Amino acid sequence: MSQPQRIEPVEAAPPPRRDPAIDATIAVLDLVFGAPFERAYDIRLWDESIQHGRADPRADFSLHIRRRGALRRMLLPPSELSIVEAFISNDIDIDGNVESAMGLADAIGKRIQSFSGIARLIPRVLALPRDDASPPLDETRYARSLRLLTPGARKSTEPEIQFHYDVGNDFYALWLDPSMLYTCAYYRKESDDLATAQINKLDHICRKLRLQPGERLLDIGCGWGGLVMHAVENYGVQATGITLSAAQAKFAQERMAERGLSDKCTIQMMDFRDLPINGRFDKITSVGVTEHVPEDKQPAYFARAFNALEPAGLFLNHCEVSTRAARRTNSIGERIGRWLWKRDQFIDKYVFPDARLVPLASVIGSAESVGFEVRDVESLREHYMMTLRAWLRGLERGKSDAIKLVGERTYRVWRLYMSAGAYGFRTAEINIVQTLLSKPAPGGRAGVPLTREGLYDSDHRARGKG
Repeated sequence: MSQPQRIEPVEAAPPPRRDPAIDATIAVLDLVFGAPFERAYDIRLWDESIQHGRADPRADFSLHIRRRGALRRMLLPPSELSIVEAFISNDIDIDGNVESAMGLADAIGKRIQSFSGIARLIPRVLALPRDDASPPLDETRYARSLRLLTPGARKSTEPEIQFHYDVGNDFYALWLDPSMLYTCAYYRKESDDLATAQINKLDHICRKLRLQPGERLLDIGCGWGGLVMHAVENYGVQATGITLSAAQAKFAQERMAERGLSDKCTIQMMDFRDLPINGRFDKITSVGVTEHVPEDKQPAYFARAFNALEPAGLFLNHCEVSTRAARRTNSIGERIGRWLWKRDQFIDKYVFPDARLVPLASVIGSAESVGFEVRDVESLREHYMMTLRAWLRGLERGKSDAIKLVGERTYRVWRLYMSAGAYGFRTAEINIVQTLLSKPAPGGRAGVPLTREGLYDSDHRARGKG
């Protein structure tokens, strides 16, 4: 009879060892983003474990820490720019509504912008792993500085202007409306689609200017020519647009030829400082240009427009302004804090280099200082929030095509910039204002009627062509 075989006991496999970087990362997350009960969003780590926040049905985004070394790179040194670059490099991602996450940088700043906060944070950040680095950011595109409309630029500005537009017309066409209007739309109803709202905006501008058949209109910074073509077709004017972008000028000229408008529209490659010094235009528009003129040069900008206008002519200036800048004390401590935190350097480096938003009072003061009279001021803050959300939806729908055209990093830059803009307008940190200015004629004639009723006349186009 055979002996039964002895069965050796099988030792249980040891449980998988927890990545030591997890605990170090969680400690930093609690310092930077708040303990789980303080935040309404979840944070997913690179191993797919989730650090849950408090239950909140309003939470519509979560963070994804994609690499072991992501937080170290994001927080050494801690700044608004380094946080943003963590997103651009895909070290950290935002799942869900990106706009909702745009307050995180300010929230982080409030937590750690103190000597005690830094003292607690730095040792923990130094304990984070260095490995698993993301690919380095390609800085080639962003190494240049956009000296837009500044004295040193004069004849060399054109290549720098193209910084924001050299991603190509095809990229913009993915998410702009068919008229290629890259400025704030005007929503008469919340249900308006983007194309309708942009046509509303063009009509709103033309009505404010009281355009009449045969008048001469100048559009400074005309983009792809949407406003000048609309004004010619619907208000019977002769229109000139000036731009510093060759790609935009070529596109606009082709569109004008297709629509049979070349005899009534002109698009020129021209710096605004080369405008004629003697009045020759009845009406002038500037939509989204003043933001790029340094504050101390804005009086010269308005003076050039003033000189180009006929007496009793109207100038509509449409620009973004900073309500946050208006609230600043600009003390030494505040300036040092902005410098250390690299406030707004994302926009400066990646989107609109050297653009600076100033308070509305500064813009109006510059206009009045050269002789303009303010006749109407209208905030379109909510309209730009809605416009940016519409652009963002279009960009996200066209994600794969956008990445093929410009690469993933540039796609992420634009997605972040649009989300940050929508957040800024929603929270009233920035505003966008249309200011109607008059060049009074001798005797004080201003060129405007007594009331604004004509702005809402449904029969304006038929009478405008009269």
